[in-house]
Amino acid sequence: MSIIAVTGLAFEARIAAGPGVRTVAGGGDRKRVLAALEAGFARSATAIISFGIAGGLDETAAPGTWVVADHVTSSSNSWAVDEAWRLALAQCLPGAVRARVAGADTVLATPSEKRAFGAATGAFAADMESHLVAEFAAYRGVPFAVFRVIADPVTRSLAPAAAQGMRPDGNIDLPAVFGSLIRNPAQLPTLMRNALDTRTAVRALSRGRRLLGPGLGYPDLG
Repeated sequence: MSIIAVTGLAFEARIAAGPGVRTVAGGGDRKRVLAALEAGFARSATAIISFGIAGGLDETAAPGTWVVADHVTSSSNSWAVDEAWRLALAQCLPGAVRARVAGADTVLATPSEKRAFGAATGAFAADMESHLVAEFAAYRGVPFAVFRVIADPVTRSLAPAAAQGMRPDGNIDLPAVFGSLIRNPAQLPTLMRNALDTRTAVRALSRGRRLLGPGLGYPDLG
């Protein structure tokens, strides 16, 4: 048995990896994520977790905040997570916010975009993978859960270089980042602020991963 941890970025996948856990770094590519999940379940995977950093949609969602989803929402659907797994995650992660997480098909780069998406979905946080995980899990009839950590708060914009700097394999596209900075050097202070927020989130994500242990808190493996 194994768990599949779906992330957007390669560094999130490296944090998630461990005994009983396979990883998929989707890079914001829907087809890539779903194809990797199909392959994983063909090799006897048993459950899926959406894992990594997220954008805040609520005014109280500060960088480094742990989020354990109770529901996942897309623009057109909603799914309840596996209750036993949700409770196990919450027990392992004291102080985690238990709330709705929304899946977005595009990067939410500005406060106005985040607030509008939050108002439309009622979610506390958003990422680009959780709705794909929920949709696939419902189709397959398998358990799923979500553990995310807030990186960019609702009040903060993402610099264009940050919003455009992800490759389809989840690695950072450094030429794209530097090219964006050369074209628009005025974004550098915002990019540096984004980097500090992300560092806070990554530290919290790593700490949470250690607390979850083997199987990322899945009751049948943990």
